[in-house]
Amino acid sequence: MAKNGFDSKKYLTLQSEHIRERIEAFDKLYLEFGGKLTDDYHAARVLPGFKPDNKIKMLEQLKDISEILIVVSAAAIEQNKIRGDYGVTYDEDCLRLKRDLEKRGFLVTGIVITQYACQAAADKFRVKCEALGIKTYLHYTIAGYPGNIPLIVSDDGYGRNDYIKTSRKLVVITAPGPGSGKMATCLSQLYHDHKHNIKAGYAKFETFPVWNLPLMHPVNMAYESATVDLDDVNMIDPFHLETYGETTVNYNRDVETFPVLKEIFKQILGESPYNSPTDMGVNMVGHAITDDLICQEAAKEEMLRRYYITACQVRKGNAPKNELDKQEFLLKRAELVPEDRKVAAAALKRQEEVGKPCAAIELEDGQVIVGRTSRLLGAAASVVLKVLKALAGIPHEEKLLTEEYVKPIQMLKTLDLKSKNPNLHVEEALIALACCSSTNPKAAQALEQLPKLNGCEVHSSVILSPVDEATLRRLGMHLTCSPAYEQKN
Repeated sequence: MAKNGFDSKKYLTLQSEHIRERIEAFDKLYLEFGGKLTDDYHAARVLPGFKPDNKIKMLEQLKDISEILIVVSAAAIEQNKIRGDYGVTYDEDCLRLKRDLEKRGFLVTGIVITQYACQAAADKFRVKCEALGIKTYLHYTIAGYPGNIPLIVSDDGYGRNDYIKTSRKLVVITAPGPGSGKMATCLSQLYHDHKHNIKAGYAKFETFPVWNLPLMHPVNMAYESATVDLDDVNMIDPFHLETYGETTVNYNRDVETFPVLKEIFKQILGESPYNSPTDMGVNMVGHAITDDLICQEAAKEEMLRRYYITACQVRKGNAPKNELDKQEFLLKRAELVPEDRKVAAAALKRQEEVGKPCAAIELEDGQVIVGRTSRLLGAAASVVLKVLKALAGIPHEEKLLTEEYVKPIQMLKTLDLKSKNPNLHVEEALIALACCSSTNPKAAQALEQLPKLNGCEVHSSVILSPVDEATLRRLGMHLTCSPAYEQKN
């Protein structure tokens, strides 16, 4: 069993206690959630023992006094921005998030569309929300933001935004991803509440960077690796160091905007409740790490994954080259090279030997199994079936899917469904295996091993199809690919 380096129970206790302290200081607290509110898989990967739903579990303890606003920027909707871990657009994820939260019994007040400037895609999303009975609110772009404080803190700045009437003591602000305008939404609400004589406050629920870990700690470096598209850089918080004489880690955007933010607080509230960006955050993650070495190794593995993900995005033309340059710089700083990813080295070595695309999976016990593209199966499907057989104790030479069984499926794919690729994808191979399981006990035995794939590392020597990527993601596997396309005649 994989070793844990993080105590989720301790974390939930500490985090909820500190949030309650912040709530009691105000009539109402706007709590900006950094990172994912639900399904925080990045945190779960770099802090083994951290549960992906830790944040929502903590919030469930405050369910009766809280309500939630979901924020998405009109620019993200217009750009059709994708949430990487789910493969869905930000606007689709807003609806998914609302459904999931309401199923858990939370009050979701509505969706805030920020940076609105009459974008057609944003208007279309509003119409869709209206048809679903979901309230939407508009927050507009403000010229000179965030430097033009007289305009920002005025009826033509924050005052122009829709005022969202909230009824509970804790208002959680969340979003599908970074850059959505969560902080601006909180500040806009502070402005309106102040005009309505409501003593409202602001705090930030943070996870990364971890303020009380060293600047060059792999867990903090992995955060930089995960946010190369935002150009985030971890740095020492100079305001905290000057005020308290304590070295803490924050990131450049919060540090750079803090003087302006502090002045906005003064304009709205009369004084700033915070002396530093670190003061604003509620982050007890560092206090719940139980084995630092385990977390360091997990964070380094995440940096390697992020390198390959960025490399593929650049190869596809979906990301600029400078993002890959930064990933390479971060690896060097952590004394890593791409070949340190065990499954990547295994897949590429096997490809050199056989001259065909290969894929490798690392099991929990460290064993690496490699599969290659054949006449019947793609490399990903091949290695998944090999792993299922190994886990079930079925001899490698024993075939679960025979050529006679697979050939009709290939003919259906190519002749009737007009597919150019006759090889079975992972999902197709698993469906075929499921069909065999009614008459073949060993196929049924292999299928029973599927849950054991969750959390396994997998690497393909070529960029996989979106179909295979989605299937491996649904199986809970940590997928990377080499930045190369499969060449076909």
